[in-house]
Amino acid sequence: MDLPSEKAVLHILWSNEDISSPLQASTPTRPSSISSLDTASIGSPDSSHSLSSVIRAHRRSISQWPTPFPIPMFSYDVELILRKGNETFKKMGMTLSVTRDVKIEILEKLAQEIFAVKAYPEKHEYESVAAELVKKHPCLKEPGGGTGYAGWTTSIKFKIGNYRSKLRQAGCNEVSVNRRTRRDGEEDHGVNRRRRDDDDGIGGSEGKFTLKKPKRGEVNHVSDHPESYTEKDLEDLRSLLVEAMTKKNKDMEFIRDKMDITFSLWRKEVVEVEPMVTEVLERWPGLFLEEQICKEFTRVTTKDLLGTFRAALHMFTPRLLKLYRARKGAFSRDMEKLLEELGEQTSDIALHRRQAALEGLPIFLRENADKFYRTCLATDPEDRWTKGVQMGVLTVLEDDTQHTVIDNVLVLEEIVVLRDVPDFPTALAYVFGLLYALNMEFPKELKYTFEKIQHIFMEMSTDCSQRVRSFKMKLLSQ
Repeated sequence: MDLPSEKAVLHILWSNEDISSPLQASTPTRPSSISSLDTASIGSPDSSHSLSSVIRAHRRSISQWPTPFPIPMFSYDVELILRKGNETFKKMGMTLSVTRDVKIEILEKLAQEIFAVKAYPEKHEYESVAAELVKKHPCLKEPGGGTGYAGWTTSIKFKIGNYRSKLRQAGCNEVSVNRRTRRDGEEDHGVNRRRRDDDDGIGGSEGKFTLKKPKRGEVNHVSDHPESYTEKDLEDLRSLLVEAMTKKNKDMEFIRDKMDITFSLWRKEVVEVEPMVTEVLERWPGLFLEEQICKEFTRVTTKDLLGTFRAALHMFTPRLLKLYRARKGAFSRDMEKLLEELGEQTSDIALHRRQAALEGLPIFLRENADKFYRTCLATDPEDRWTKGVQMGVLTVLEDDTQHTVIDNVLVLEEIVVLRDVPDFPTALAYVFGLLYALNMEFPKELKYTFEKIQHIFMEMSTDCSQRVRSFKMKLLSQ
């Protein structure tokens, strides 16, 4: 029988009673309807995912290293061996003679569990896993003095390295970005790179290699692409996003959805290629929307940017101002001037208190914020605002006499990336969020100020410098 010459159309009757997909529980119930799907587009990523939530690749949801670390169950035979070994250790104090097969099984399971939390653990985190392993299975304790798990710590560390190599060969983005390649224009497709302060290595600046791993509490540093999406599919979506951003009436739902789907693509790009801000603005303009700054920060860190920042600022503002007043004699005239100006305010007192608490941080930490916190007049040319500003918040005044603030502007690499920010604390929070979204280093001149925000306000890392640790002790003692 001959097929009709016109394009075939498939009619599907959707019924809630007939759907038995695992995704049904997470998909909103919809009334029965008839949908016409063009058979030529059934295989496309958009159409295959349009009727349910997109199945995304693994993203971590744990922001802190678990304490204690959960030791997984091993295979049935290994669990039997360990149980018998634990019983013998309890009765006679004899440790288990671990065979090669048993050790391989234990290390492989631990490597999978560790990578699910963190791809590049620190030394003390390896030690915590080994300690919990020996605590749960005392028959594995190493004879002799010491901790009893030093050998296990070393074995786990090397096993994680081998596991990362396997994942790199399998195409895992998080470890693939650390391929040792030459940094040249041909490999980067002509994209200009940012110069990073933490570049280390040998062979001069062109031969340096930097391990691209989370350093400031990132949880999803680089994710794998969503299931059923190739890099070309994601690149096509990126082009549609650029087009959507040029429209006067933006489809925010479309932008929101596609930014979430393309998370792995832009994240790999900013981590691996380290493009300049101008390149990011051209390729990913949606990243600089206020809503997307917050969402991207959440995807990378699992933290609520504005919610966490504002709650911490509300809690610490009284303590910060009390600390400033108690120690103002130890600092320059800047601290006294800041407190005097705060005392002269007659309106929006709560906002001025929060702003003073933030502006006092670099003064107390003995850092220079002149290049970061800047003011200008609305009548000044924009290039005068941005010239020489690598990173900063510009407070725009209506005139030079009334000091009426009409705008707060964010500048990165001499480019205005965000306008119409309602107040200074929100602007600072957005800068902090963009540093994570763009994988940029904290500004040198305000390194400790941003470290303080990261460690105390956002509670994103247990490790901090001695200066910030000392500041935290003084703050909490108020």
